[in-house]
Amino acid sequence: MTRYVFITGGVVSSLGKGIASASLGALLQARGFSVCLRKLDPYLNVDPGTMSPYQHGEVYVTDDGAETDLDLGHYERFTGVPASRFDNATTGRIYSEVIAKERHGDYLGATVQVIPHITDAIKEVILRDTKHFDFVLVEIGGTVGDIESLPFLEAIRQLGNELGPERAMFVHLTLVPYIPSAGELKTKPTQHSVKELLNVGIQPQMLLCRCDRPIPENERRKIALFCNVRPQAVIAALDVDTIYAVPISYHTEGMDREVLRHFDLPADDGLDLSRWNEIVEAVRSPEGEVRIAVVGKYTNLLDAYKSLAEALTHGGIANRVKVQLDWVDSEVFENGGALHRLEDCNGILVAAGFGERGTRGKIEAVRFAREKHVPFFGICFGMQMAVIEAARNLCGLRCASSTEFGPCEDPVVGLLTEWARGNEVERRMEGGDLGGTMRLGAYPAVLSPGTLVSELYGGATWIEERHRHRYEVNVSYKECLERSGMVFSGMSPDGVLPEIIERPDHPWFVGVQYHPELKSKPFDPHPLFAGFIAAAVRQARLV
Repeated sequence: MTRYVFITGGVVSSLGKGIASASLGALLQARGFSVCLRKLDPYLNVDPGTMSPYQHGEVYVTDDGAETDLDLGHYERFTGVPASRFDNATTGRIYSEVIAKERHGDYLGATVQVIPHITDAIKEVILRDTKHFDFVLVEIGGTVGDIESLPFLEAIRQLGNELGPERAMFVHLTLVPYIPSAGELKTKPTQHSVKELLNVGIQPQMLLCRCDRPIPENERRKIALFCNVRPQAVIAALDVDTIYAVPISYHTEGMDREVLRHFDLPADDGLDLSRWNEIVEAVRSPEGEVRIAVVGKYTNLLDAYKSLAEALTHGGIANRVKVQLDWVDSEVFENGGALHRLEDCNGILVAAGFGERGTRGKIEAVRFAREKHVPFFGICFGMQMAVIEAARNLCGLRCASSTEFGPCEDPVVGLLTEWARGNEVERRMEGGDLGGTMRLGAYPAVLSPGTLVSELYGGATWIEERHRHRYEVNVSYKECLERSGMVFSGMSPDGVLPEIIERPDHPWFVGVQYHPELKSKPFDPHPLFAGFIAAAVRQARLV
């Protein structure tokens, strides 16, 4: 029997519903249950693919090519369960599908309304292909009280009634702030938030209360009385020093036991948190430290690089070191200055991005890493900048550039208009829609034996990694670049699309067209990030 837990949030945004959902999933897994996690987003975009990173943060990409909310990254990192396009739905997607059915005549002339047509579509998304899971955790984006979230709240209210309490549970995440002038925690925001939830017909069975200190027993009882929940179901969601300690903290507070009690399941045995204890121990007791400069365009909002930051942490866990990240806006290098910021780093990572802004700075960072023999890792756009840097400074192609920035004499990087996906050919046209038209999802690459990357992948000759890009390194310049010392150590199976470059004349210099950070997990660090941090450790010992 599949059970459904609906996670909502109130008071303010960014309280951590995604981490809470992922942590509950990890705890249920640690008790032997199978889990599926889904995210419902109230915004009108069909998906976050065309949204600015400053608006939305990172776009997370699944194996099947969906551009989704970054919380799906938390779900995968905490549970290891691969997400799919069916695990994230927005208001825009729901309305698009309902309107398409109306145009097709599927509603037989009925007046199409929010209730029942939109809410039925939302319930269909929640229930789709979930029968083989023990638990389905559904996070509702936004904050209770927002106009945009009302159809989603109505849908889960209906579903709660249809499933019954033996198969449905509501968890509400709120804020219990500490007011220094009063010297106490304040419960009123939580009371008002639950009142908003009750106004739409949902009675939560558990409250997760974000706070920076333990909640006194009398305050816990007060929250329970006002919000009509058991005192044991008022869970303190305490601030912790690493997000990977959240499952342990939630278990200590009794979260998983209360969920199992609600569903009348035994909660006395079968728990194995050894995986999380080992991860937290590695984070809290490192045997050294390395400093990594992350050169990017969106460093003012670190959520734009959420998976990247976590993957670097995973590399640190694999090497038992603390990874100190120095986020550098690539524009500071535009005029040849500020390169001193890279002098004390043990590794340089040039991150992904779109558009011409900041590219000259990224190219300068690549050149610094190459000439100073500092471990270098270029991801997607970062690999393209590494190729352009080599073309300009080693191949003598001073006009080498990308057609992403306009027409150029030497298009070392060009628009990708046609590629193979399985037995089908996908095509794109310049000037077409931007949303969902990139090379998205998992694609294979063939690795050259004896290369650094093949070694890092354990001698593999065939890998699959997730992509999100519209431009590609032009294979016509491959021979020219190889004469400069660059090795194309990974290619698409048809030999047309360069996937990986490296430099054997460098301590550690790797560029990849894909996004390896999307498949890294704290209990299974991606081999490229583990290798990059290992190279940074060696660099630190040389200094």
